[in-house]
Formats: sequence, C-alpha cells, structure tokens
Amino acid sequence: MLSEKEKQRYNRQIIVPGWGEDGQKRVKEATVFIAGAGGLGSAAGYYLAAAGVGRLRICDSGEVDISNLNRQIIHNSNDIGKRKVDSAVESLSALNPHITIVPLYKRIVDETADELIADACIIVDCLDNFETRYVLNEYAVQRRIPMVHAGVYGLTGQITFIHSPETPCIRCLFPAQSPPSGVFPIVGAAAGVLGAVEAIETLKWIVGGFTLLKGRLLIFEGELATFDEINVSRDPACPVCGFNA
Repeated sequence: MLSEKEKQRYNRQIIVPGWGEDGQKRVKEATVFIAGAGGLGSAAGYYLAAAGVGRLRICDSGEVDISNLNRQIIHNSNDIGKRKVDSAVESLSALNPHITIVPLYKRIVDETADELIADACIIVDCLDNFETRYVLNEYAVQRRIPMVHAGVYGLTGQITFIHSPETPCIRCLFPAQSPPSGVFPIVGAAAGVLGAVEAIETLKWIVGGFTLLKGRLLIFEGELATFDEINVSRDPACPVCGFNA
C-alpha cells in the first residue's frame, strides 16, 4: 500500500491519465537493474528513484574520477575516489528515503549476470561499451526480460526498447560493434537527455498501458536539436535471437 507521504510525494504522476494509484503501486513493487552509474545511469537513476521505484539494483565496477563529473551528476567533487555504486546510494537515498538501493560493485560478465540481475523485472542499459552490452543482451533474450538500451557519443545518442522475441535485440541492431579505443567525447547534457528517456520508457513499461519504443530506434542529434525515428526489425540470422540461435 502507499503511505500518505508517498501519495503526496508522487501525486503529480499519480494524476497522469493511465497512471493512478494502481500504477504507482506497481512502481513501488518493481525491482529495476541499472547497468552503469555513469552519465546515462545518473539521469536514469535519479528519475527512477524520484518516481518511487521500490528497489534499484545499481551495478558498476568503477570509482569516481574527476573526469566523470561533467556528466555523471549522481556524483560530486567530494566523491572522487569512492566506488560509484556507493556514491550513487548516498545520492539516491538522500533524494528518496522510501526506496531501497542495492549497490553492486562487480563487473557484468556471463558468469555474474544472473547473480547481479537477480529478481529485477527490467534492465536499464546505461553502459559505455558494447562488450558488456552484448552480455546483458544475451541474458535478456534468454530469459525474456525487457531491456531499455541507450547510447551516447558527443552530442548524439540513440534509445530503443528491447523485449525479445517481440523486438530486435542489440545484436540485430549493432551486429559487430567493439569497445571504442581511447577516450570518446561526450557532453553531459546529452547523456542526461537519453538517460531521462530511459527512465520514462522503464516507468511506462512498469505501469503498463503506454506506447513503448518497441521496434523503433529514436535518435537524438543534439547539435541540430532534433529527434529522428527509424523502424527496426529482427534479423532472422541474428546469432542471439535469430532462428538458429
């Protein structure tokens, strides 16, 4: 049940058509796995915590560096040297004391995915490399768990909602990506835009009844201040979700 304080805190979203107290109860009962406490994870984490998601499992194996602070707003200057997941817990707990945040200081690999994701009902991909994304993608496809994918580079980014076999998976869309070599450019506000949209997609799925970015890749071009959309479909030959997978 929602307490009176929770009803007051979440009132402005409870009155959104199609949301209501029942939708907010579903948000409170949900467990969400956030992969990455960086630029995307900062925005997604803040908005999911603010919305009242009952349990956030935040996974990151890094520590806060001064070079993170142009975009990773979940951390501040006093957090330099801390584990990112510990810093994230402090920030999100201060924002919303009604939720539970579980810090997971581990790398996401095939051997740890099941332990880390555990009972999460949805995965939020806030990663900065495709090597780890592919691990999450295979896990999500095999277990039919929905995943919100976003990526950002410079002033641009993309986002889609993945739920195999209804939609293409990440391998269908990006079949041969490799981790970028060296340091890649990124403007913090661009990560904020995509991370916020990830939070919206996640909440819409939890509440139910809303249109999702299934089969659609939304592309943000910050330099031109435009959003474009392309339809995407499954690759029958995909090694992960195709007919011969």
